[in-house]
Formats: sequence, structure tokens, C-alpha cells
Amino acid sequence: MSIVRESDLIGIGKKYQIETEAGDHMVVVIHDDGRRELYRHDDEESETHCVMTLSDEESRQVAGILGGLSYKPKALETIEVALDDLRIEWYKVEKSNDGVNKSIGQLEVRQRTGASIIAAIREDETIINPGPDYVIVPGTTLVIAGKQKNIKLLKEILL
Repeated sequence: MSIVRESDLIGIGKKYQIETEAGDHMVVVIHDDGRRELYRHDDEESETHCVMTLSDEESRQVAGILGGLSYKPKALETIEVALDDLRIEWYKVEKSNDGVNKSIGQLEVRQRTGASIIAAIREDETIINPGPDYVIVPGTTLVIAGKQKNIKLLKEILL
């Protein structure tokens, strides 16, 4: 697991220093205006160089890509991320599931479980934040967010 150190930059924003499992060193500066700067530490020169600057929107796009909203490696059928009480899980819908060929609204996902389907991924198509009319079909991978108990309830509805 990587090591992350967080510090306030008064009048600028926040700084995150990240040391990865591979031994790489990276710094992310999030400015109060939404810009993000990515820095990489160069061991040979003992310096840190700005690699790129991203707008808020670009940062969110990259976060989605890195987080697997656009593409999920085939080896990862299920994955989960935990942020305090919030969990994000990927759930692949099989044709034997009871929730197949029903819409999110028909299943009353939010009302019955408290969890949210934040994306639906099928072949080359990704739908971010599918609405109540979205019909769940076999082979779709749903990206689900909520507390652990809420996600468990949603999976029970889909089974």
C-alpha cells in the first residue's frame, strides 16, 4: 500500500506527497481554484519537477480513468474501494440475476437500499449516473456506491 502525507498550503490549497509500492515519489497540489499540479521526484537530481497541470474537470476525468470507471481490466471481476464509510464496488450482472431486464426505477434501488448505481459499463459503453429508466441487462458491470450494508441490500435485490 502506498504512503500518503497530506499538508495544508495556506493561501494555496493542499499538498499530498505519495510514495508508491514501486518506490516512486509523487506530489499532488490541489489549488483552491480547482487546478491540480502533478510533480515527480527525480532521485538522480534530488529535485521535484512539475509533470503537468490539470483543470478541475480534467482531474475528475483522469480520476475516473484511474478509478476504473472507463475500463476495468478483465482480471478484476469485482473490486471495492473504501473511503471511511463510503464504499465503491464493481458488480457484474449475470443473466440468472433477478434484477435483469428491469429498470433502476422498477427495482427502486435508492428507496429500498440507500445505495447508488453511479455507472453502468457494458462492452465499449459507459453510462455515468444512469437514471431510473436505465434497464439492467446481463453482462453489465455496475459501479455501486454506498455504505457496506446498503451495497449488500442492493446485491440482494439484483440476485
